[in-house]
Amino acid sequence: MKNKVYAVIGLGRYGQAVAKELVNSGAEVLAVDINEAIVNDLAADIPVCKCADITDPAVFHQLGIDRVDTAIIAMASDLEASVMAITLCKEAGVGTVVVKCATNMQKVIYTRVGADQTVLPENESGVRLAKNLLSAGFVDMLELSKDVCMVEIDVKAEWVGKSLVELKLRNKYDVNVVAILNNETAITAIDPTMPLTAGMRLIVIANVKKLEKLAR
Repeated sequence: MKNKVYAVIGLGRYGQAVAKELVNSGAEVLAVDINEAIVNDLAADIPVCKCADITDPAVFHQLGIDRVDTAIIAMASDLEASVMAITLCKEAGVGTVVVKCATNMQKVIYTRVGADQTVLPENESGVRLAKNLLSAGFVDMLELSKDVCMVEIDVKAEWVGKSLVELKLRNKYDVNVVAILNNETAITAIDPTMPLTAGMRLIVIANVKKLEKLAR
């Protein structure tokens, strides 16, 4: 399965925080802003950073937005441009469109024109949004440090009936299973030869940069 591709449109402080966190976590990111100076400043931190007017449908096609899985639109100060970006993203087939809002009224407007998720910066930082996007598919996540986290994940369908020895999760995903949740019971003395069953959850410690691979 291919890695998810993210687009961050609008590179103010919030957009920059989202884009940098996604890049630092190993995600493929297309970052776009109309301000050439901003784009040039970020070139060293964000490999694919483009200067473009995203309100132009032709530009959207040229940028390859149609291959993006999730778009984060961070232009709360420009209502018209944000609405146009949402519309063009949806027309291009982007699966999830997340939009930064400056007010609750903007939140209502963006939702009505097709935004899948809206965020108010005072309630959710750009870094936190990026981590939440990367951790989609996990039941819960706890940061232990800048690079390491503990996540709770459902046993995948393809894992059912197999043991940890057979799955070799440590080699494949670079994770350590520290507990298994079976109904209301937490198993910490793990038998690595025990077959996993549907409904079980694993508690694992993982490198932040490996989260997206584990979530797929």
